[in-house]
Amino acid sequence: MILTRISAFTVKVVIVGAFLSIFSVVQARLPAIVNGQALPSLADMLERVTPAVVNISTETGSASLQDPVYRHFFGKKVPVKKRLGTGSGIIVDARTGYIVTNAHVIDGAKKIIVTLKDQRQFYAKLVGKDLKADVAVIRIQPERLTAMRIANSKHLRVGDFVVAIGNPYGLGQSVTSGIISALGRTGLGIEHYEDFIQTDAPINPGNSGGALVNLRGELIGINTAILGGRSGGNVGIGFAIPSSMIINIKNQLVKNGHVQRGQLGIEIQDVKPSMVKAYKLANGQGALISNVVSNSPAARAGIRKGDVITRVNGAIVTNSSNLKSVIGNLPMGSKVNMEYVRNGFVRKSVAKVGYPIQKNTFSVKNGRKVKPARRKPVKKDYFKDPWSYE
Repeated sequence: MILTRISAFTVKVVIVGAFLSIFSVVQARLPAIVNGQALPSLADMLERVTPAVVNISTETGSASLQDPVYRHFFGKKVPVKKRLGTGSGIIVDARTGYIVTNAHVIDGAKKIIVTLKDQRQFYAKLVGKDLKADVAVIRIQPERLTAMRIANSKHLRVGDFVVAIGNPYGLGQSVTSGIISALGRTGLGIEHYEDFIQTDAPINPGNSGGALVNLRGELIGINTAILGGRSGGNVGIGFAIPSSMIINIKNQLVKNGHVQRGQLGIEIQDVKPSMVKAYKLANGQGALISNVVSNSPAARAGIRKGDVITRVNGAIVTNSSNLKSVIGNLPMGSKVNMEYVRNGFVRKSVAKVGYPIQKNTFSVKNGRKVKPARRKPVKKDYFKDPWSYE
């Protein structure tokens, strides 16, 4: 099983005319009208939303050229080998020019160029990135932009029709369609925090950061990875980061330039089949508490070692990865309504997501322990000169 992030490097496609002249292309078409009624089409919706999906090209210097051997022969004038990459992004705020994409699309880029559907190009500035969830926000000059509305992905169901829009292989904007195959995919090892939407809509290299939309043209996810063979092509299993996760990360990146995740102060593990009977559980779902940090939010809420959390804020907890992603996506200070099983009885409790617990909160000064003052987060002004690229 090979999981591949779907960014791509610039690809040149050569069409051999002699070859095409040998074979005639036969294309089957659906009739425009059946039983007196026009067939449904996605064209109107796509005309409205595709201007919000952009192509992203990046330029990255090769890290190998920083090798000491190169420095020895070339000194400070080391030849820089440019590496070109392509991906996609979605305009989510036309007034300010904010675009969301995958962090791996722009990670390490020295230059980011955004191309709109009408072929206008802008240099983009990085606002912030969250490598643990693979989400980034960039910004371009807000000139006659079209933004995409964002839907709540928590209302999605398996079987809903979806459309994927992106820039496969750097060829330009393309559209494919399919359905939602599964929800809440975790434990894939693609990202640190996972809660993927799985879809069979064809997604290919270069679609990273592109939009997964519902039939109303609302954003429900960012296309991120595919499961495929060694060739990297699509086999009908693609993964998208849900919009519910994107919104929280985007807001934090815009406000602070980084994402700060809170904790409950627990260590968790999956519930194994052999534990179901021992812990008097109805099934194998949930996250087993293997340790609780003293004086943590979980400890103050009455959570103990050996409890099995089965629901958080009304949603079923399938495993430890699922619980980790849910808590990690909550804003600092959020209340967490938990249901857990203890000795076969279902209990309820409320905790508040807190700051990460520091193991060493004291420093030594003049032989005395000194507790450092908490530093207030400083909002970095990324746009003092917003349209120049550093």
